[in-house]
Amino acid sequence: MKYLDVIGKSKIWLTISGVLMAASIISVLVFGLNVGIDFTGGALMDISFDETVTIDQVRAVYETSELSATVQQSSDTEFLVRLEELTQEQHTQLISDLESQIGSFEENRYEAIGSVIGSELKATSMKAILILLVLIVIYVAWAFRKVSEPVKSWKYGVLTIVAAAHDVILPLGIFAALGHFLGYEINTAFVAALLTILGYSINDTIVIFDRTRENLVNNRNSSKPFDEIVNMSVVQSFARSINTSFTTLLVLMAIFLFGGETVKPFILALIIGVLSGAYSSIFLASPLLVKWEEWKRQREEAVE
Repeated sequence: MKYLDVIGKSKIWLTISGVLMAASIISVLVFGLNVGIDFTGGALMDISFDETVTIDQVRAVYETSELSATVQQSSDTEFLVRLEELTQEQHTQLISDLESQIGSFEENRYEAIGSVIGSELKATSMKAILILLVLIVIYVAWAFRKVSEPVKSWKYGVLTIVAAAHDVILPLGIFAALGHFLGYEINTAFVAALLTILGYSINDTIVIFDRTRENLVNNRNSSKPFDEIVNMSVVQSFARSINTSFTTLLVLMAIFLFGGETVKPFILALIIGVLSGAYSSIFLASPLLVKWEEWKRQREEAVE
């Protein structure tokens, strides 16, 4: 571990991050986000029949009722149906139609959210994320205020947010693809997962930056170059970051494999975020810090 050269191979790490980010953005642009009724409003029915039923049979019932519905088949007998807002009378009639036209079934879950409430939830979620990011930049700039050379303290905060954005965009891209092929939705649980990922990623990045801050102070009078100090800080924090991520992943994998179906999307988002966060804190944030210092030095030399 002593000879791990993270900064020296920064082009490799930054290229990997760039490719993953580009792939995620393309996935979102191509597939779009399968936004759940939490944000769009509407109704969600989770139904399971006593016998095997085809998806066309279920769709036919909703078409007969002249309701626009998206039907997703979970198993031979279980279906998840997302449709427009329903009145209580329409919901009752649908249950009657399904039973009379297909057969006996059980409604495992029914949720209904108005479009106004959905819009408010979307706006509130965006505000929560933006406020969190602004507060983090302010906090990091304040915490690193005594270390302004060779990189200004506020740049640590900006790069912390860049790494966090990296860890949010990757789950978004993957869930855009999963939403297209498997029906995974972007809902309030997913937003909660993103906020958790942000907190985890930011904490991991700040730990490494804090070690960099300590080493800069301790080596203030030495001749060690900035990139060497940053690499030393990464090496010193490497085992801690990997061990923390690994133990967290063990718990998340256990929940994902043995937990209920309803929590799997939430846990999967966390798994992706933890993996991405472990990578970005080591192989993205610190190399970018060194690159920023190099760009600044090159500009100053060019001016002279």
